[in-house]
Amino acid sequence: MVRQWYLRFLEWAYAHTWATLSRLRPWLKPRTRVERVLALLERWLKVPLFHCQMCGDCVLHNTGMVCPMTCPKNLRNGPCGGVRPDGSCEVDPQRKCVWVRAYGNARQMRTGLQEMEAILPPHNWALQGTSAWVNAMNGLTPSYPKHWRTQPHPAPSAPDASPFGTVSRFERVLRSGRFAVTAELGAPDSANPEDVYRAALPLAQVCDAINVVDASGANVHIASMAVCALLVRAGYEPILQISARDRNRIAIQGDLLGAAALGIRNVLFITGDHVSRGDHPEAKPVFDMDSMQMLQTARIMRDHGHFLSGRPLTTPPRFFLGAVINPFVPPYEFRVERLAKKVAAGAQFIQTQYCFDVPRLREFMARVRDRGLDQQVYILVGIGPLRSAKSAEYMRTHIPGVVIPDEIVDRLRKTPKRKQREEGKRIAVEILQQVREIEGVAGVHIMAFRQEELIAEIVEEAGLLPRRPHRQRLVA
Repeated sequence: MVRQWYLRFLEWAYAHTWATLSRLRPWLKPRTRVERVLALLERWLKVPLFHCQMCGDCVLHNTGMVCPMTCPKNLRNGPCGGVRPDGSCEVDPQRKCVWVRAYGNARQMRTGLQEMEAILPPHNWALQGTSAWVNAMNGLTPSYPKHWRTQPHPAPSAPDASPFGTVSRFERVLRSGRFAVTAELGAPDSANPEDVYRAALPLAQVCDAINVVDASGANVHIASMAVCALLVRAGYEPILQISARDRNRIAIQGDLLGAAALGIRNVLFITGDHVSRGDHPEAKPVFDMDSMQMLQTARIMRDHGHFLSGRPLTTPPRFFLGAVINPFVPPYEFRVERLAKKVAAGAQFIQTQYCFDVPRLREFMARVRDRGLDQQVYILVGIGPLRSAKSAEYMRTHIPGVVIPDEIVDRLRKTPKRKQREEGKRIAVEILQQVREIEGVAGVHIMAFRQEELIAEIVEEAGLLPRRPHRQRLVA
């Protein structure tokens, strides 16, 4: 109760501060002595109260009075999929996830979760260290008000098509109502295109599209864009992954144009694992945008025909846009709201994190159906085989976002070691068959890092063959 009254007091103080300063608007101008004094006052008050990072673009009223810039990934539109089961941060397990705290606070405030429905634009880094109040009074935030849609998810309808109609073979499969199968291709550590083709070949006859990872686990591999270009050249249907970790908004928009020019039609946006988890922990993380902001950016380029700066495009790109969700980590209730925001941002298909907890997925999908979101986006559930009890224990302990129930680990432990790989595959097939029966699930996304042959076996044993083959071409 004390916490609730404290939060409501902060909410009241925030609103009344805005009302008071609004009356002083004529005297509140950027780069003036008044602005510097207000910035100093904000530093004295907001830093101890909210751990404010003085970004100059304050969104505390949207985030349960928790500063989102304290998130190691600078996420301003909700939590990443790496939240640990106990609600702690992916990067720093010693502290609670910023967004778990924000969601908990928002539920106790008068505005509730309403303010969290807005899709916040990318942060304006030029405002760092300045007064957020002065910036707001002078219309310097949000950064892109003209075409940046901030309303909640649209009314239930068929999954939104681009203005160009169906743009990819993968999209046609989903629109036809067929149960779709996508798989993950582990990008090789090689500059030889033959290594790419060798890895993709087992997937050609069993998948409708091939996801190409973008430095998964924050480890260096051949670029996703290059692999996708090679796959297009060979007649395959790739899904380009673009991570927010390694690019700013200039590079992201340039990559989108480049992908479209190379004939890549499916794009999946992910926030990405933090660099501290990869093989170059000393690297500087970028996180200029989050996955939702990248979705919105791609939609603006595609549907409005211009960059975020407003500069027009000669030829807009044509894309089928995707995103990811993780229903298996907290805050569980907010995951459906986050899905709704991604749909509003432009997501046309969704792929989930590994599913080992089918009851949790059923609960999530029930809430998805209640919101009508299954009629607005195609949802593909992540499936993956476990090599052994040891690897299962490692995954759930060391890979944030992956939740494996005790009963599955115990089942593998009771299996003789020489048969654990086969048992892990059997578990994946069983989960796939259960997932297929859940209303609203449009397909599965199979992940087996550098075990492409195993993916083909899972698809076959699950009874999902035959599938239409890719139009493979000979490559010179």
